[in-house]
Amino acid sequence: MSFYQQLLKQTEPDRMTLLSAPIIQGCLRGEVSLPSYIAFLREAYHHVRHTVPLMQAFRSRIPAGREWLAPALDEYIEEEQGHDEWILDDIRACGDTSAVRHSRPGIATEVMVAFAYDTIARRNPLGFFGMVHVLEGTSVSLALLAADQIQKSLGLPDAAFSYLRSHGTLDQEHVQHFQLLMDQITDPQDQSDIIHCARVFFRLYGDVFRDLPLPAVPAVPRMVAA
Repeated sequence: MSFYQQLLKQTEPDRMTLLSAPIIQGCLRGEVSLPSYIAFLREAYHHVRHTVPLMQAFRSRIPAGREWLAPALDEYIEEEQGHDEWILDDIRACGDTSAVRHSRPGIATEVMVAFAYDTIARRNPLGFFGMVHVLEGTSVSLALLAADQIQKSLGLPDAAFSYLRSHGTLDQEHVQHFQLLMDQITDPQDQSDIIHCARVFFRLYGDVFRDLPLPAVPAVPRMVAA
């Protein structure tokens, strides 16, 4: 079994736990609201804006013997530039003109980003690939479907979905490259650290979704006895 297949198998229960988040399940049923979508975009902005700095930090700390990873990280860094600005554009297209750029992230988002920096600075930088696996894998599974459900329910313009739709397509390509990259990682400790971090990131990213406000679901009228 390749390492990528091991990564998928050993983190599958964690992935399913993330997908069970009420707001995700509700979205798949078409239960969405504008405040919930904007809240999702705000938290996405607050972690996506760290993607390039995190990858740059990873590149600067590549362990000895892993220098062959540098070109792959350079490619990731180049492709991820400016994606946080796409999210701000989406938020404005939703009619929200608040100063998201200067707002604070939710606690769950802040903890997830902090764990990523800690992994790179104090643990094994290769563990950051666990975050890549979680974010891109979740995007491939949900982004395009979620965008369609939200737009259908809320009637928002296409301009409000540049982040979800671009990432849904882009991350499909990234996952293929990621699989090839993971299958070149043969050190057992590196593999163990990546799997561990992926499991943690599934938990932390799930907490981000669980902290989002749920759409109000119309109450079912109660039957009154005659």
